Amino acid sequence: MADVPELVATLLTHARVRLTPPGDAAALESLLSRAWEAARSQWNPVELPAGLFVRHLAERLPEASPGSSIEALLEPLSLSELYLTCACARGLPAAAEVFEQHYLAKLPALLAYLKQPAALVDDVCQLARVRLLLRTPESEPRINDYTGRGALLSWVRVTAVRIALKLQAADKPAPDEDMADVLDALPAPGVDAELDLIKQRHQSELRQALREAFSTLSPDERHLLRLYFVDRLSTTELGALLRVNQSTISRWVKSARQSIYEETRRRLQARLNLSAGGFQSFLSVLDSQLDVSLSQLFGEEDRRPGDSVMKR
Repeated sequence: MADVPELVATLLTHARVRLTPPGDAAALESLLSRAWEAARSQWNPVELPAGLFVRHLAERLPEASPGSSIEALLEPLSLSELYLTCACARGLPAAAEVFEQHYLAKLPALLAYLKQPAALVDDVCQLARVRLLLRTPESEPRINDYTGRGALLSWVRVTAVRIALKLQAADKPAPDEDMADVLDALPAPGVDAELDLIKQRHQSELRQALREAFSTLSPDERHLLRLYFVDRLSTTELGALLRVNQSTISRWVKSARQSIYEETRRRLQARLNLSAGGFQSFLSVLDSQLDVSLSQLFGEEDRRPGDSVMKR
């Protein structure tokens, strides 16, 4: 765009709504520059280039009515908070720290009116942190959804309340069918006649043993496995979230998984009257399918809202 100032050109290029070119481009350029400088000063030491900030802003402009000026569209937006969320979405460590201090740290008090156990509030806050700030292979950080219309703290609180409501709705004993899905993942009938017979006769024992084994894990271990199996966070992402190295996360996951396997084996061995060969065949399949078992146990959403947060 010839003769159009840099920030104005960025705004017009990336806006997802139709904009009328400003009559005074220099004045708009000055407005955008001042907004960037004010946000940069407010959220020091978060450093975000002006061009990235304006592009993020442009992509979130509200629909414009005919004749609306760009200045009028910008006026109701929280520009400084759009600056911060843009920096968070781009994974800037300083931005995540500022967001933690000024927003996430306030969530427990903001959620007090729900009158829920402290452990549930802790889980809600941790899930909000994960969903808002972490990028996954399937989706961008949810912080990208903030449009600047309304206070960011209110938007974060609403996000957390929705998470809490989902956890409350899921806070009930898992039906037997949940663990039946685990058993369905085992080899089909006919692959091993003795194993098939074991499955038919001992479904309830296996189901109960898995649940009891899972309940023996510490709250931190259950929380870690939820993030790993349900939220699909990689060991690298978990390391960044929990502030430990990747090898430590791998060791924790392996240890928790092995604990479930060993405890399930111990409980089944005490209950089942099987031949040594049949019992070992059963356990070998259980071991190969344990990750599926854990994913099914957690379900599509967190089903253990009473667990506490992994210590950081």
